[in-house]
Amino acid sequence: MKPLHFLVFTLLFLTGSVCSGQDATSEVEKGFRLSQQGKYELAVEHFDAAISMNPELLDAYLKRAFALSAMKNYEGAVADYSKIIDLNPNLVLAYLSRGSAYNKLEQYDAAIQDFEKVLSLEPNNSEAYNNRGWAKKGLGNHDGACKDWKRSKRLGNEEAKIILKNNQC
Repeated sequence: MKPLHFLVFTLLFLTGSVCSGQDATSEVEKGFRLSQQGKYELAVEHFDAAISMNPELLDAYLKRAFALSAMKNYEGAVADYSKIIDLNPNLVLAYLSRGSAYNKLEQYDAAIQDFEKVLSLEPNNSEAYNNRGWAKKGLGNHDGACKDWKRSKRLGNEEAKIILKNNQC
């Protein structure tokens, strides 16, 4: 390949990469607007398109996972949160959200592992204590659940107050 042809090819390739990145971001934005309108299935199509254009676009996986959760497709949400964790292993929101999806699937041991990871990254995360309490309750550990809900309440989680009252802790 002649040097000029190589330069033109390289510029076209780089321009295409930038455009597809912009196109992927545009697809995420379209999907997000649809999610806000409750049109989750259509939103997922746009997130799918964004991911096919840029398989490492965390925002597309995150927003698709939220849409899938809203559609009660917790298995799909878990898969997306797992991909996010592969791409960014310290993203607390991904562990917290995947743990919540595991709770919905009644996979309490996996949920507890995710909430414990959150607490290793953010020891005062009241939501992690609150949600881990639900997982412990699902496993029949009422005392452990109450302990977590009490800790969540001490950390300022308003929902934990109601949970404590309703679960006779």
